[in-house]
Amino acid sequence: MNIAVVGTGYVGLVSGTCFAEMGVNVTCVDVDTHKIEGLLQGNVPIYEPGLDEMVLRNHKEGRLHFTTDLTTCINHVDVIFSAVGTPPDGDGSADLKYVLEVARSVGRNMQKYVLLVTKSTVPVGTAQRVKAAIQEELDKRGVQISFDVASNPEFLKEGAAISDFMSPDRVVVGVESERAKELMTKLYRPFLLNNFRVIFTDIPSAEMIKYAANAMLATRISFMNDIANLCEIVGADVNMVRKGIGSDTRIGGKFLYPGCGYGGSCFPKDVKALIKTAEQNGYTMQVLKAVEQVNDAQKTVVFNKLNTFYKGNLQGKTIAIWGLAFKPETDDMREATSLVTIDLLLQAGCKVRVFDPVSMEECKRRIGNTVEYGTDMYDAVLNADALLVLTEWKQFRLPSWGVIQKSMNNKVLIDGRNIYDSTEIKELGFHYFCIGKKS
Repeated sequence: MNIAVVGTGYVGLVSGTCFAEMGVNVTCVDVDTHKIEGLLQGNVPIYEPGLDEMVLRNHKEGRLHFTTDLTTCINHVDVIFSAVGTPPDGDGSADLKYVLEVARSVGRNMQKYVLLVTKSTVPVGTAQRVKAAIQEELDKRGVQISFDVASNPEFLKEGAAISDFMSPDRVVVGVESERAKELMTKLYRPFLLNNFRVIFTDIPSAEMIKYAANAMLATRISFMNDIANLCEIVGADVNMVRKGIGSDTRIGGKFLYPGCGYGGSCFPKDVKALIKTAEQNGYTMQVLKAVEQVNDAQKTVVFNKLNTFYKGNLQGKTIAIWGLAFKPETDDMREATSLVTIDLLLQAGCKVRVFDPVSMEECKRRIGNTVEYGTDMYDAVLNADALLVLTEWKQFRLPSWGVIQKSMNNKVLIDGRNIYDSTEIKELGFHYFCIGKKS
């Protein structure tokens, strides 16, 4: 089976590579010449465990191809996946210009039937706009060629994307025709031989499922952070509360971990887009507005704890940060708490030293030399007046506290992800602060 994947960002490159791994002949298309040239030379532009090796292997074995020109393969494929970016506009709505440009390109160049599948996260109703864009181009050409559109939202977790794609718990596909359904069933069958679970829906429902899923997960995180903040005030321990409510089978324990706010490419953008979709249809998503407000406030909680400890006098203090990515196992800093925290620290007159196992170059790209970059986690805490832990990387969990004690000016530790035992850390002589428990 031959397919094309337009867009070699996170979703497109992972999807195309995993399809190739299962024997599909895949052509990945991107207008970024530098990115395509790099991929042809074996340079993978994103960090995802295991992806480099899989890209190299499938390219070498002739199943994975890269090009900047969709027209070179459009009439040799059965399915085209559109995995281009949908960045938020200034008002929070999803910018669909890249999605619609792919559709127009298909309409201008197709010579036979093709199924165009939107894999990008897009608002409800986008498929109809895609369909109209293709038809408009066909009408300009004065030709009649049958085609279908479909929606196949991705549910990949950064850091575990390959396993999510290769062994999905569900595949959601929105279709309008039996022909499109048969093609998508054939394409996904190898992934689901042991647990064949493709959920076919109408297209609007498939588009909504992706937003609703991310909005629900974001809601659980913000709910737990709200509870954590109240726990600190009343003297409860949020970890005990989490275990207590998570043991209720109606609730479950996933996404109930308090922290210093969610970030990344999905939750913030998708919550905003769903709120905007509702507004455009005359409805107010009151719960999601609160979710967003809680998360925005939560990103300042680590700084606020530090500022309170030093009684508002942070001028000239050296502050170490462990963790820049929005979560472990990725170099993605989009909407990361670290960016908010760094900005607040710099405004307060602090000298900031940072370390992250994989996000240092991304941080330099975003904020340059406004901070100092540690050569390792211990170098980052040298002469520090406080250590802020913002990402729960595994290598941060069991550090050499003896080295840290000798390196720091003041033994102040603010744990934004609740990865340490408060009793143990306090016995070492640290002033320790976490989320959802009175210090």
